[in-house]
Amino acid sequence: MDKPVVVLLAGLTGSGKTTYAQKLEAEGLVRLSVDEEVFARHGRYGIDYPEDEYFARERPVVEEVRRRLVELVEAGRSVVLDQGLWRRADRDNYKQLVEAHGGTWRLLYFRVERAELLRRLQERNRRADANALAVTEDALGDFFARFDPPDGEGEEIIEPL
Repeated sequence: MDKPVVVLLAGLTGSGKTTYAQKLEAEGLVRLSVDEEVFARHGRYGIDYPEDEYFARERPVVEEVRRRLVELVEAGRSVVLDQGLWRRADRDNYKQLVEAHGGTWRLLYFRVERAELLRRLQERNRRADANALAVTEDALGDFFARFDPPDGEGEEIIEPL
């Protein structure tokens, strides 16, 4: 029997991760989405709760998603983790977690230029769903400052969709 595969996604907000993850879900992978679970529990970021509370609300969801990922891998199911994984340390942690529970991983890097991200986010900011956290140009600058682009991590580059 083949080992289950966990597809890890790295990329900034608006880079196409969720769209890609939904395609993989349609092909039979289990999709685990942190953003959608936070939305289901707490509503819309910056509207139903203050923006500065996001990380506190996200933390228990991330822990639950990690537990669910382990359960799925141990059950032989392949998974796509629909989460940005901005930091290399987080990506390394998930790779080790997957391998420790009998799976293999693929790291997909959604590399999109800043101008294109800003264009996409301006469109997306008009929506009100779980995958449409409002992002300003200043916030995008902050995101770039905190993002560790994958380099030499076994990543596969996914060009803009």
